[in-house]
Amino acid sequence: MRVFGYGRVSTADQTTENQRQELEAFGHAIQDQRWFSDTISGKVPASERPEFSRMVERMEAGDMLVVSKLDRLGRDMIDVVQTIRGLTGRGVKVKVLALGDVDLTSTAGKAVLGILATVAEMERDLLIERTHAGLARAKAEGKQLGRPSKTTEANKETIRVRLGAGDTVSQVARDFEISRASVISIRDAVTA
Repeated sequence: MRVFGYGRVSTADQTTENQRQELEAFGHAIQDQRWFSDTISGKVPASERPEFSRMVERMEAGDMLVVSKLDRLGRDMIDVVQTIRGLTGRGVKVKVLALGDVDLTSTAGKAVLGILATVAEMERDLLIERTHAGLARAKAEGKQLGRPSKTTEANKETIRVRLGAGDTVSQVARDFEISRASVISIRDAVTA
């Protein structure tokens, strides 16, 4: 079984060497060609991390990935669970030292993953609830949702007059520095 290691730090003045040493202290000797690390924000999903993606491309069924902490596998619990499921679906074992060096593909590891999946689902549901509550509150306070309009009511009336006088949608869009779709939307709002 080939053992791969992955580390991640957020800024260039940090190093992943401590993470690698931590893995080796737990008895996971990582050969240089199987050590991958990214200097990238933790907010970036695992699939969009260049070195993580390069490592996954090299992995085969029977290989094992070892990381120091769970957050190395994704930006949030949802991403972590998806990443682990993707790896285990390819036959790759995943170990996280912070979880007691547990193999997440073992029976106990699958139980841990089930708990993580439940937490991820709860996290997703809470995010949706908070978003809906925030939108409802903003709407109740009379705030305009969405991007602010680039055109005033006076400009909209001028656009309608010019279109009625025979100006083309493209010319009006250029003159007002808005998209053709916006001009058409303004035109159609009156006829609707």
